[in-house]
Amino acid sequence: MTPATLPTLPQTLLSRIEDAGLNASAPPQQRWLDGWLLRFSPGKAKRARCINAVAEGRLSIDEKIALAQRAYRDAGLPLFVRITPFSRPPGLDARLAGLGLVSIDDTRVMVCDELSPIATPALPPGVSCHLLSHHAFAQTVGRLRGSPLAQRQAHAQRLDSSPVSFRGFALKRDDDAAVLACGQFALEDELVGLYDVFTAEASRGQGLARLLCQHLLADARERGARVAYLQVEGDNAAARSVYHRLGFNDAYAYHYRCAAADAA
Repeated sequence: MTPATLPTLPQTLLSRIEDAGLNASAPPQQRWLDGWLLRFSPGKAKRARCINAVAEGRLSIDEKIALAQRAYRDAGLPLFVRITPFSRPPGLDARLAGLGLVSIDDTRVMVCDELSPIATPALPPGVSCHLLSHHAFAQTVGRLRGSPLAQRQAHAQRLDSSPVSFRGFALKRDDDAAVLACGQFALEDELVGLYDVFTAEASRGQGLARLLCQHLLADARERGARVAYLQVEGDNAAARSVYHRLGFNDAYAYHYRCAAADAA
């Protein structure tokens, strides 16, 4: 993967967005290791159960990897290292490749750096938008994804203990309360991140994700948001097209390194 950056955006803003993403994905199970933030959530999201190499530290990469491998083995989790343009030390990605760790999950951080006033969109007849509690949202998106109960519970725990404010919504059909789509946002000062936007398989292709995102952004802007960001798989062309139409553009890329046996 070739790292992607958007040079028209200030590096200070991109760094703040990276910090906001770390704050929004913070699980209660984490610890520091010589400048590396180790996370141990048993949930689905890799960003909550990986290493974020945010500072240089004093130990060698080999020493830190050995200590981290022991910590993840003790936690019963595979080791994933998240590699971003901000990862430290420089050359970490190449060093991990040399140790045999493979690259997976090419992901793009997309940014809308100037949220215009957004009117709450009209929904299709028979569809309404509902605010959900953290527990209800984790269960809702988990069911849509087919996630096991343990992952849903870990997601709810992470939302309950989050250092930033989350608001989650679901689009439901009025006649039977079936969930058609869901999504949430994390608000930190003037930065808003869109997370867990998911459309039920039978409801795709109807523009519901775009309408839901417009609702999320309108709600967040009323609460002070002026810059929006999100994270999306690099090969998810359908979602990326929706986000482009909403004013988002690629800002930078990240991926993970892991043992080949854990790549699946």
